[in-house]
Amino acid sequence: MTSDYADPSSISRSYAWLVFALTFGLLLSDYMSRQVLNAVFPLLKAEWGLSDTQLGSLSSVVALMVGLLTFPLSVLADRWGRVKSIILMASIWGLATLGCALASNFGEMLIARFFVGVGEAAYGSVGIALILSIFPSRLRATLTGAFMAGGAFGSVLGMAIGGMIAVHMGWRWSFGTMAIFGLLLVLAYRLTVTENRLSTQERNDTCTDRIKVAKDLEIGALLKSLFSTRSVRCAYIGSGLQLFVMAAMMAWTPSYLNRYYAMRPDKAGVVSAAFVLVAGMGMVLCGIITDRFSQKDPARKWSFAISYSLISFICMSLALQLPAGPLQLALLATGVFLVAGTSGPAGAMVARLTPTSIHATAFATLTLANNLLGLAPGPFITGMLADHFNLLMALRIITLMGLLACIMFMFGKRTYRKDLSYLDAMRDHAKTQALL
Repeated sequence: MTSDYADPSSISRSYAWLVFALTFGLLLSDYMSRQVLNAVFPLLKAEWGLSDTQLGSLSSVVALMVGLLTFPLSVLADRWGRVKSIILMASIWGLATLGCALASNFGEMLIARFFVGVGEAAYGSVGIALILSIFPSRLRATLTGAFMAGGAFGSVLGMAIGGMIAVHMGWRWSFGTMAIFGLLLVLAYRLTVTENRLSTQERNDTCTDRIKVAKDLEIGALLKSLFSTRSVRCAYIGSGLQLFVMAAMMAWTPSYLNRYYAMRPDKAGVVSAAFVLVAGMGMVLCGIITDRFSQKDPARKWSFAISYSLISFICMSLALQLPAGPLQLALLATGVFLVAGTSGPAGAMVARLTPTSIHATAFATLTLANNLLGLAPGPFITGMLADHFNLLMALRIITLMGLLACIMFMFGKRTYRKDLSYLDAMRDHAKTQALL
């Protein structure tokens, strides 16, 4: 098995930060390539006569591939080599984005977007694993937070720049620009980061632990550990349902602004990018607030998740009943700020409710739930509803998913303490058996 776990002491600080910068740059490219589509929805609809269902499917197919392929491709990357895997993945999504620019009809665009999703599927997990392997352990929290924030920044850049380019040069250049940026970064990465320059040695980190668990545990035992309690199942489902709302809003905000505020695609892209930035800030701040006020009583994390879901649902529902104007946008921004605030509490609850030895697999399961229940179906179902009714009515309906998420978090909170007692008893029993 290929080993990509570097000894931080053997790598210069400047080279480590250069690797971080390039890997972070590719993450920006990842999300720019993914989200630029949302900025050109109105132009594609006008040129090809697409339905909202078709537009939604172009967005959802990427999230679907990410959800289905993240775990298996991450394991393959650990075996084959992370640097080589990163270069291959970035090349695939870069060429696929170029394919989007050259597409002549919906079918070709859908195939190109499919391969964008294939290329991007495991980049987040493989990229952060490589970064953490070349820095001291004391920087892990800082690096993880900074790296994952690239998703929000990339989404903002993709929609804002993509919308401006589309208006002045056409939608094909929006995709082409993102592709060129990504492929140039791939070339820089290939010339700068190599397996040989990253001195390697075997280390027992989360990725090797993931492979070890997959080998040592039977599938039945692994699934039992992942879904052993009602509260952890509620955390998975609640998180996915909440992100359904966020994904739908992020995908359709540019079109909503274009149709109901008469904004040109460039302005709609910039305003939508600001909404994405607000959502990213909400994820960070809601996580900080939850941790700060849950130190003495971890069960409060459920209360915060419930509050974020409920308040975001109320704000969005009220906003979408109002006429277009500043008050509506302000309420939508408040709802967007809180809509993904449940991500932090949900992750913390999953970590607490699953054994430490399978945390990597548990978070892969959470990612799967987020994508298959939320990020993938959100834009697509909203498009179907928009075709049947209209976009405004579709958005009003999908906000109800936030209320369902709130209910799931309530169910999880009801059994949380009982489930913790059960897990602690099982852990004590396992220790006793090990001593016999």
